[in-house]
Amino acid sequence: MADVALLWHLHQPSYVEAQSGEVLMPWVRLHAVRGYSDMAEMARRHPKVKINFNLTPVLVRQIEELAENKGKDRWGLLARKEAAKLTTEERQQVLEHFFKINWATCVDPYPRYRQLLDLRGRRPGAAQSMQNVKRFKEEDLRDLQVWFNLGWCGFAVRRRYPELLALIAKERGFTEEEKIRVMEIHQEVLLGILGEYRALAESGQVELTTTPFYHPILPLLVDSDCAKRAMPWARLPERIQAPEDALAQLKKAQDFHTRVFGRKARGLWPSEGSVSPEVVPLMAEAGFEYFCTDESVLFRGLETQGSPTDHLELFQPWRVEEAGSKVKALFRERPLSDYIGFTAARTEPAAAADYLRVHLEHIGQVMPQNGAVLIALDGENAWEAFPDSGEAFLDAFYQRLETSPTLETRTLGEIMDRSEGRPVGRLHSGSWIGGNFDIWIGDPEENQGWEWIRRTREFLKKAESQGKLSEEVRAAAWEDIYAAEGSDWFWWYGPDFQTDSDMIFDALFRSRLQNVYRRLGVTPPAALSVPICGAEVRLGHPPVRSIEPRLAAKPVFLDWSGAGRYEAWRDQGAMAHGDRRVRSILYGFGENDFYFRLDAKGVVGDEVSVDFDLPVPTRVRAVRRDNDWTVEVTKATDGVAFSRVPCEAEAVGGQGLQLRVPFAALGWRKSGGEVSFLVRVLREGSEAERYPERGLIEFCGPNLSKELQNWFV
Repeated sequence: MADVALLWHLHQPSYVEAQSGEVLMPWVRLHAVRGYSDMAEMARRHPKVKINFNLTPVLVRQIEELAENKGKDRWGLLARKEAAKLTTEERQQVLEHFFKINWATCVDPYPRYRQLLDLRGRRPGAAQSMQNVKRFKEEDLRDLQVWFNLGWCGFAVRRRYPELLALIAKERGFTEEEKIRVMEIHQEVLLGILGEYRALAESGQVELTTTPFYHPILPLLVDSDCAKRAMPWARLPERIQAPEDALAQLKKAQDFHTRVFGRKARGLWPSEGSVSPEVVPLMAEAGFEYFCTDESVLFRGLETQGSPTDHLELFQPWRVEEAGSKVKALFRERPLSDYIGFTAARTEPAAAADYLRVHLEHIGQVMPQNGAVLIALDGENAWEAFPDSGEAFLDAFYQRLETSPTLETRTLGEIMDRSEGRPVGRLHSGSWIGGNFDIWIGDPEENQGWEWIRRTREFLKKAESQGKLSEEVRAAAWEDIYAAEGSDWFWWYGPDFQTDSDMIFDALFRSRLQNVYRRLGVTPPAALSVPICGAEVRLGHPPVRSIEPRLAAKPVFLDWSGAGRYEAWRDQGAMAHGDRRVRSILYGFGENDFYFRLDAKGVVGDEVSVDFDLPVPTRVRAVRRDNDWTVEVTKATDGVAFSRVPCEAEAVGGQGLQLRVPFAALGWRKSGGEVSFLVRVLREGSEAERYPERGLIEFCGPNLSKELQNWFV
């Protein structure tokens, strides 16, 4: 019998603007009516499945405050306002923000919502066009206000409130009263959701763990130079050593968790799975018995100590001893965790559940005695990619866990109580992403953020040492410092991840530090009002001239000069994919052919599909057999039923893939029409990567009348 621990991590950063108290983004409320409600409902459906949830204090406190109507929910107020009374600026905001949902799963399946998106336009910046704004009549705006907040409701809330299903069926022509009712349902969910998780924990089916309060990267707080251990090449900011802040974040989390859920948290999910030896005594001092993080932390630590790394050693509790303190640990199995987060949504639910069951049962056959396997991942963002919020997949997966004769789900506490844990030796300093801290430090923007924390923190400590601060002011100023230490701001700084809300995250971070100065009666430094984020980072650019490249295993740079380019490695959101192989996508056209190049690290996959939406729904499918690639082109007039098209395409492998496809097979005319496509990479029959994650790559096709317009030497 193999023990399986499921750990779902639920987390959102603080969206509260420090000075005004306004809630600038709605993701706590919207995830509450989707992922948080759905996960609790699925646990109740399968009471025999033991589950672990990690609820971060910064998330839980925001749920409490929103439930009590503390602070202005900017997008909530925008949704509630009568459509007829929206100002021009507010109309633009509605058009900008109320399509921020997965288009493939939550917009396109609903004709009216899709119609509204097409009315606005799908291109970036479409909401800023006054021509597009003027297209929206009062009833269009009201329908959009409803659809956005309706679309975010997951399967649990829709089932609990049948009136939401009636609104979906109604589709259009919503009333102001119906709109307000949707928002009332959101509020009712916020009021009850924490009680649902507390009840699940009290039943014994669920164990709740926590994280450091504002989700900081603890090792970097204790000593920012510890990043050098896994990143000796990195250029780091001036050294920060604040172990007292790290301990405060841990103790605040423990106290808060106890108040909300009625008992201390035995376990800790360190923010982003980030650990170092120096953090272990702090965990123990704050009352934590165990922590969980990624397999890479274990394996890199064992390698450093010269121990042979057998993957089977992963599947057991471990014991970490440091400076007289002892804390147990369990390291997650990454491939299966990533499978749920990034691949299962693109696989038939029963097949995805069977895939996990088979692999877990196999692990059970080879793992050590009293072993355990940990599946840990984001428990909210993953479900947006599923057409049904993950309902069918989770139902099938939990059902297989219930009925498997060789798998037993357990809480993490139960697993830790069954074993003293194997000594891990010196703990590696790293996170669950790459086994290092590269996402949060080392880039100029990230380093500048740390520098501002250091400077502001030193300013506060100096003022504190003078003994002139009231306890109320001192505590509030430190609260702002702790909030600024959160990991989320640094997630969006630098080139690693991009979002259309980068500047909002930047402003939220700086507002916390500015508030420290204001609380102490001092004007914040002028430079702190300057955004840390640089100019908007584009993920690519369209072709600037025609190309006729020779396809070769090692592409010639000049052959592809002038091609369109899409930086796939930057196309990441709130979850980090552990097995992303595509680095960039180049594309363009010559006199008679479309050219495509995919650069990757290692073998990209078994199949690459280039799916054109315009000018004609066409699929170019390249399949790898050994080191050779074959190409098949299919076309569909209705976008659904594809039939094969005769085509003399060319394909070359290597570190990625290159294709040449004649215009005739694609149905292109040399009239400059719009072209749009997406790229899918399949491995072992399942879609493993997709680019763009949202939307399509768009450019203007070949145009004989303008072929010399963009010539250059």
